Amino acid sequence: MIFPTQATRVFLALAFIAAPCAAADNTAERELANGMRVIVKSDHRAPVVTAVVWYKAGSMDEVSGATGAAHVLEHMMFKGTKRHAVGEYTRAIAAAGGRDNAFTSSDFTGYFATLQKSRLDLMLGLEADRMVNLTLAREEFAKEIKVVMEERRYRTDDRPRSLIYEQLMATALTAHPYRNPVVGWMNDLESMRVEDAREFYERWYAPNNAVLVVVGDVKPEEVFELAQKHFGAIPARPLPVRKPQVEPPQLGSKRVTVKAPAEQPYVLMTFRVPVLRDPDKDWEPYALDMLTAVLDGSEAARLRRALIREERLASSANASYDIVSRGPGFFFLDATPTAGHTAAEVEQGLRREMAKIAESGVTAEELERAKAQAIAAQVFQRDSMFYQARIIGVLETTGISHRTLDLQMQKMREVTPEQVREVVRKYFRDDALSVAYLDPQPVNEKRPAAPPAGVRHAQ
Repeated sequence: MIFPTQATRVFLALAFIAAPCAAADNTAERELANGMRVIVKSDHRAPVVTAVVWYKAGSMDEVSGATGAAHVLEHMMFKGTKRHAVGEYTRAIAAAGGRDNAFTSSDFTGYFATLQKSRLDLMLGLEADRMVNLTLAREEFAKEIKVVMEERRYRTDDRPRSLIYEQLMATALTAHPYRNPVVGWMNDLESMRVEDAREFYERWYAPNNAVLVVVGDVKPEEVFELAQKHFGAIPARPLPVRKPQVEPPQLGSKRVTVKAPAEQPYVLMTFRVPVLRDPDKDWEPYALDMLTAVLDGSEAARLRRALIREERLASSANASYDIVSRGPGFFFLDATPTAGHTAAEVEQGLRREMAKIAESGVTAEELERAKAQAIAAQVFQRDSMFYQARIIGVLETTGISHRTLDLQMQKMREVTPEQVREVVRKYFRDDALSVAYLDPQPVNEKRPAAPPAGVRHAQ
């Protein structure tokens, strides 16, 4: 599946406030001789385990003309190895009472399974096998690329808001590969060959570019022994030198209008903002994260209160921000106007709310309420082993140590109203703004009611 960018924002935007379950005081870590890192977090509430193999390679590592290769390779990882036939991985995990899946994002690719703790040996053996023995048969690729193209049609081409996001990123960025969709441009998919997937596999799928995260009813030493057993003999490989991918400064606001079948107009806005690089010294990303909570952290948050309930200008209004990423950062605002109102009107409504914060700031009580609500919104996810593994893996693959989680929580709690106001004044400027409008066209046909057969997707 494609790791959904805006869902990532929802998941990470405030996870650091409410992540005591994933704090570093209950993890153990070891690096194998081949450079593969293994991180274990014990959670003994149930006799199960979630294991995720993370590769620090996503769509931002693709070459021009082969967008979508990372995601296509994710599909092909289930299409057989020299030792195991097509589909045998999933059949073996299912026979062991577990479930498996995978995801691709701009920054990373991950493969996971959740199963009874005694079957961790099985899962790690299968993962180690496909790290080095993937078949990449031409006939299987020919079938799977059609599945991916259909997935693109269903998840992007037939979904106006997905098209808006795709076109906004392509407009907002000039050089950075974040401007390309994770699923790939359709023309690249149509011309893709199995060699493109093979090249990505041979460049990036190596133990020294991987992190194994295991969360569950396990003892760290036992996991380290299993990791050594299955992955230890895989040799490290030289990785390509990653050249700096710095987006040129934005020199003015950018706009794009997308015409697509839809019932309502829609506006999506984004501002270039910083992301977390140094958890100890940075403060602006924490302030931006709390700004998200102030704007969109609850039913009483500013956007819902002002634009939906008071002005009745919008039927939906949202804010989102990724605090961590390998590439440039973005803060998103979006809204759907109510009947009788336009996208331009809700854009101005969003701008008014940001101008109020720039002029008058937020109150201490409002900020504290937003912090408390953010914590409450995330608490229920602490019971998920996959959620715990996901926090650790996303941080590690984007260059932030999971051992800084407690520090990050403390920094988030220390955000002041003055800091929130300052980041709004500094970054929410027209010169850093890109805007996309949806111009609704007549709806002639209904979209498919379900994803195409063969599309894998995590819950």
